Order: sequence, then structure tokens, then C-alpha cells
Amino acid sequence: MNPGDEQGYDTDERYGGTGQTRTRLPGDEDTYDTARRSMRPSRSLITVVGVVVLLIAAIAFANQNTDTPDNPSDARGPASSPTSPTGTAPVDTSTSGIPTGHPQTKQGAESAAANYTVVMGSPEMFEAERRGTIVDALYDIDAERAEQLDKAYSSPELLSRIGLTTEGKAPDGQTFVSRFVPVGTKVEKFGSDQATVAVWYSSLFGLAGENSRNPVTESWYTTTYQLKWQGDWKIADWEQVDGPVPVRGDQKASSADDMAESVTSFGGFTYAR
Repeated sequence: MNPGDEQGYDTDERYGGTGQTRTRLPGDEDTYDTARRSMRPSRSLITVVGVVVLLIAAIAFANQNTDTPDNPSDARGPASSPTSPTGTAPVDTSTSGIPTGHPQTKQGAESAAANYTVVMGSPEMFEAERRGTIVDALYDIDAERAEQLDKAYSSPELLSRIGLTTEGKAPDGQTFVSRFVPVGTKVEKFGSDQATVAVWYSSLFGLAGENSRNPVTESWYTTTYQLKWQGDWKIADWEQVDGPVPVRGDQKASSADDMAESVTSFGGFTYAR
């Protein structure tokens, strides 16, 4: 229907085909009213009403919610699980400031994966002593794998490339920015003592400050964790891939000073639900 079609009505049809309105004067006989009362609804009107009734019934049927929390369904396939508050506190305690005590549920596995992503993206991972505490709290890996992880973060080549000192600190006058911001989680597999959870997140990384050769940039990744239940969910293995990456906006990049001030004044979050 075109906007200029006056809502689908033709002027002549609205007024009995004459294109004119009838002016009733005092004393006129009620012949027109009598005729109108005796008229039967047109077939076109009955057809329209029937179509509307069928349409309403179809919409009502389509909107029937047959999903259950444990068995979501959809005509196009399994429904996704929204990352939204459920009213159940998933984290009871923390160990050295790291969220721990996640429940042995799908929600608990998602919360653990998201929280661990935040911790793994913190600047503390580049500090030897703090890194050891984090690895002990989050990982269930053998000594050899833990040593490889430690070497990766403490590599002089890596630290030099990103502009940090050999102790994992930012140079004087600059602020090291490393922050992972989860966007969503997805449970790919779940069992009573094992879970595979993917976390999609944005990463802010670089040095903010004057004369920085590594300005803070934004990247997007998905890390898939293999989790084991060891009184809490622990990372047994992981794999990181790029993206999905959204289209860049047209916002102007902030200055190095604004970025440094924002990172120090805006605290990070844990992502438990």
C-alpha cells in the first residue's frame, strides 16, 4: 500500500460511489436510515474480518512459549542463553582478589570463564609474583604447562615490544593499559565435572602517555576454555581466535592523557551473573 493511497480507501467507495456526502435537512423522511438498517454486510467486509481473525490466531500460536530453562527450543534451532541476571549469586568468595567459588552449574561455568577472562587480561599477569598467584588460583595444568605460560608473559622480547620494563612495569610518565571486557559467553559442552565455554570480548591494550610508541588500541577475540571441576571451575586448556570484529565507528580517538586518566579513574568489573 502506498502512502498516497489514503489508507487503501477509494473516495467513491466510501460514499456509495457518488463521491459526495448527503446533507440531511430537518423534516426529511428517514428513508436512508431504514435502507441502511436492512442492508446485509458485504462479502468483502466478511472476508476482511475472517482474515483478521485468522491472523490474530496465527500470531497467538506463534508467540506461545514452549521453552524451558533446561530445554529451550525455536523453529530455527536451539535458542541462545542470554547473559542476564538470574537472581542467583554465582560467586561466594574471592582468593587474593580473584573471584572464586563458582557453582557447579552451566551458569557457574559461564561466570567463571568470563571472570577468568577479566583476570587474564589484567596488567597483573605481567608481574611475576602476581602472575604466579593467578595461575595457581585459575588453572589446573601440569608444572610444564605452567612454566611455559610464565615464560610467555615474562619474555624479554615480548616486554620490550610492548614497551614494558623487565619487571612488567610501564616506563615513567606512562600508564600500561591491559583490560579485557567480555561481551558474552556461550556454553558449547557441559557435564557435571567438565565444561567448554567460549567468551567473546574486547581488549584494550597499550601504553597511554606522552611519547608512547604503543598507543592503546582496541581488538576483539574469542577464547574457548576447557574447564574442569576441582571444587571450583579450573582452566585445563584454552584456545584464542580473532573476532568477531565489529565495523569501526567514526568517533575520534581520545588523547593519550584522557586515556590514561580514564583507565586509572574507572575501575574494572568482574563478570559474574
